Parts: sequence; structure tokens; C-alpha cells
Amino acid sequence: MERLLIYSGTPWEPVAGYSRAVRVGPHVHVSGTTATGADGGIVGPGDAYAQTVQTLRNIRRALEQAGARLEDVVRTRMYVTDISRWEEVARAHGETFADIRPATSMVQVSALIDPAMLVEIEAEAYVAGGRE
Repeated sequence: MERLLIYSGTPWEPVAGYSRAVRVGPHVHVSGTTATGADGGIVGPGDAYAQTVQTLRNIRRALEQAGARLEDVVRTRMYVTDISRWEEVARAHGETFADIRPATSMVQVSALIDPAMLVEIEAEAYVAGGRE
């Protein structure tokens, strides 16, 4: 099976040796993704909702590059630096996945790679019917 590697251009990918997403057959795995904008800066500093919205946009972009859609997502994992703000993150996730309803989890972590980052999300998708 062909292995398709998707890169976003963030400076951490070559340093840590990872891809934004990897597709093998119908399976797409999206690495932990944050609210980085096109300029590499953090979108929505201090705003967990805005960061989650941007993070999910970045995940959608990676999925599309891999030939998948948000509707193909079967699992997400949300990492937050302050669990007391879970509702902000959950609201943005819910707006995106209201009808898709993937399996998910949300856990608090002590920190992310940049102190301005409040949320990081991983996603897994299954592309039914072998859609490319």
C-alpha cells in the first residue's frame, strides 16, 4: 500500500521527523495540530474557542490534502492546557462535528510546545470506498 505523507510547513516537522498527516490505504492519521496560521503565528492568543476553530481548519486542510473529509473522521483527541475551559473547546469541536460525532477524548496537559497554545487536536479518519 502506498504511504502518502502530508506536510504543513511548520518548523517542528523536520526537527521532530513527523508529517502533519499520513495516509495508508483508507486510513488517515492527523498529527497533533494547533492553531497556527499561514504566517506560522498562533491564531487567537488567549482564546481557547478561536484556537480550536483554527486547529480544526488546519486538520480539515490536512485531511483534504490526503483525499479525506471531515465526514471521514472517526476519532479525535483533544489536549488542553486548562481543563476548566473545556466548554470553549467542546463548543468549537461540536460545531464542526455535530453530525459526524467521532469518538473523542479531552485531557489536560501541563503544556504544549508553545506557551501561547491552549489546545492541540489529533484526528483519525477512515475513507470508505477507497476514495482518493
